[in-house]
Amino acid sequence: MKAITWHGKHDMRCESVPDPEIEDGRDVIIKTTACAICGSDLHFYDGFMPGMESGDIVGHEFMGEVMEVGRDTKKLKVGDRIVVPFTIVCGECDQCRRGNFSVCERSNRNADTAAKMFGHTTAGLYGYSHLTGGYSGGQAEYVRVPYADVGPVKVPDGMTDEEVLFLGDILPTGWQGAKNCDIQPTDTVAIWGAGPVGLFALQSAIIQGAKQVVVIDEVPERLAIAERMGAITINFQEESTVERLNDLTQGKGPECCIDCVGMEAHSGYGIEHLYDRAKQTVMAETDRPHVLREMIYVCRPGGTISVPGVYGGLVDKIPFGAAMNKSLSFKMGQTHVNKWADDLLVRIQEGQFDTTSFISHRGTLEDGPELYKTFRDKKDGCTKVVLRP
Repeated sequence: MKAITWHGKHDMRCESVPDPEIEDGRDVIIKTTACAICGSDLHFYDGFMPGMESGDIVGHEFMGEVMEVGRDTKKLKVGDRIVVPFTIVCGECDQCRRGNFSVCERSNRNADTAAKMFGHTTAGLYGYSHLTGGYSGGQAEYVRVPYADVGPVKVPDGMTDEEVLFLGDILPTGWQGAKNCDIQPTDTVAIWGAGPVGLFALQSAIIQGAKQVVVIDEVPERLAIAERMGAITINFQEESTVERLNDLTQGKGPECCIDCVGMEAHSGYGIEHLYDRAKQTVMAETDRPHVLREMIYVCRPGGTISVPGVYGGLVDKIPFGAAMNKSLSFKMGQTHVNKWADDLLVRIQEGQFDTTSFISHRGTLEDGPELYKTFRDKKDGCTKVVLRP
């Protein structure tokens, strides 16, 4: 089959690889009908994600049609259309029973390695390094889906792939990012990043009742989408984010700050950005935490910092004293997709979410390597890339 594989920094290839096979009775094999490049994929594309190996099949946003089922699979049958959450979950461990699916205790095949890195294992993830199990990803013609009676979400008749594709990652990620804030009707929610997760966090904050939502980015096309969706926008290259947020909140700062950028944040302050890039170059830090620093500084005392953006390792110069003395609350983590999926599927059907208008680029798997570069460079205002085999 064809699949997109990783061979090093900025070296993605579409090549022929062996077809997947049933390995366990709880597996299914799907034929991929749509997949996407996620902003999180850019972290290994740029060489910042540890645990990648040459030839790894990548991709964790995908859906398809069931072609083969394992002998112990009861929920799915051949011909079913499913969206596959990016987290691989067993449904039986202590964390899964508590709804903490992204820290499933059983699905990471390299749990010992993950525990050495993080203190404890996290869930297995599709197409996202051997720290998270080394599972083959969904940017491929066919994919093996473990624990198939637990994770996948069946697609109702009449819904298109693009309407539901993002239910496997970025929609519940934006939703959880907003939910973490316990938004009140008087709250200002500030969202760093107008990429797909930021746009879903924006829509989620509005649905959850925020008084006003402010979105910060530097890409005019993305900011235009955010404004159309109901946000006040800030281009951090053209004005001070801190000053504008204070103006919008009578000097008090936003109650809720959501980081939808993660480990490769860009700063409008040249010296700060150069500092972080230099530290990364010599491996004195792995992630650029500009957004974290800015959120801590501008967030209203007693407010909430929510971090759905991905971080992979170590950050530097975090003003933790400010966070402590301002009584800030932090909530973060990979998304517990299955905690939210059923509710969000109904909301898509009811038209509460715009899930398609910000798809800026479409292509085939063969187009994938070039579209990675397009997405990374935000060429032509690239906001979201969808691929089809």
